[in-house]
Amino acid sequence: MSRSSSMHSGRCAGDSDERGGLNRVTMSNAGPADAAALDAALARMGLVAPGETARYTALTGGVASDIWKVETRNRTFAIKRALPKLKVADEWYVSVARNAYEVKWMELVRGILPDAVPPLLGHDPDAGLFAMAYLDPVVYRNWKEELRAGRTDVGFAAEVGRCLARIHAATAHDPTVAAAFATDETFHAIRLAAYLEATASKLPLAAEALMALSRNTLATKLTLVHGDVSPKNILVGPRGPVFLDAECAWYGDPTFDLAFCLNHMLLKCLWTPWAAPRFLDLFDVLARSYLADVVWEPPEVMERRTAHLLPGLFLARVDGKSPAEYVTAESDKAKIRRVALTFLRDPPARLSAIRNAWAQEIGIKEPGA
Repeated sequence: MSRSSSMHSGRCAGDSDERGGLNRVTMSNAGPADAAALDAALARMGLVAPGETARYTALTGGVASDIWKVETRNRTFAIKRALPKLKVADEWYVSVARNAYEVKWMELVRGILPDAVPPLLGHDPDAGLFAMAYLDPVVYRNWKEELRAGRTDVGFAAEVGRCLARIHAATAHDPTVAAAFATDETFHAIRLAAYLEATASKLPLAAEALMALSRNTLATKLTLVHGDVSPKNILVGPRGPVFLDAECAWYGDPTFDLAFCLNHMLLKCLWTPWAAPRFLDLFDVLARSYLADVVWEPPEVMERRTAHLLPGLFLARVDGKSPAEYVTAESDKAKIRRVALTFLRDPPARLSAIRNAWAQEIGIKEPGA
């Protein structure tokens, strides 16, 4: 068990005047079945007094972990516990050891970008959980919900790109970090097999390309990778982006983080169609700001690998184990398949080729076109 610093943005993260949070928008009043065991774990971390009973409120929104808002006599915080079976329709089992790697990712990134992660309050490896600050959702807005409402901020998207690049640059070609995050088995199971390889099993015509992407991504070892850079895992904080849910943390190919996030800018065009042109602006700005800070390899090489991977991830949000919950119309799925399959057959060198093809597919008229 360990205790971590609780200071963030000039405030004590565990103080009772903190009302918001780790930031899952929906809550459930149902308490955990094993509340007594959680109380004991919190006591071991020194977050509650021995024998004290905490109040738990489930925070929903993820499929891989149980996340609870915890209220005690003198503080409010959040705890996260990885699940062995993910909450999706397909059978999907992953080692809960990923919880410990998420903690290590947060500790390392705090040394690079102190405001980009929630403060850690404690970690109980035996219980498979950790505690962190519960950040005010009024102050720390969830980026997915902002995008859903059509609220697009190109400055924030640029900062997401810059922050990702800084994390990648600070950990590039570092054998110590590589050894600490040698999580190939977990990353393969929860990312590559679930997205690319599951899609390959459903679409034989694309199988060879998808399996090659999986192999090549797994074999590339350059930087520390978050592994789930989705808008739902990013908070719009007063000092820039705050990244959550790094349980897929892995030392490998940074293109996965960039492609995973850019993928959501394309997908959101179907969720909030009237804001689609602005989502494509976010795509452009995020990619440009990230690539401007690539120093560990030639930026054009990084962009080429990202442009090769992105169509596979795009297709996986229709045909993989974790389909986007808002892409339900068969006509929308067909649009994604048309664009993704085109570029899986003929991989582009530039991200703009995918972005422009998607704009044309969904009927966006570009200025000057």
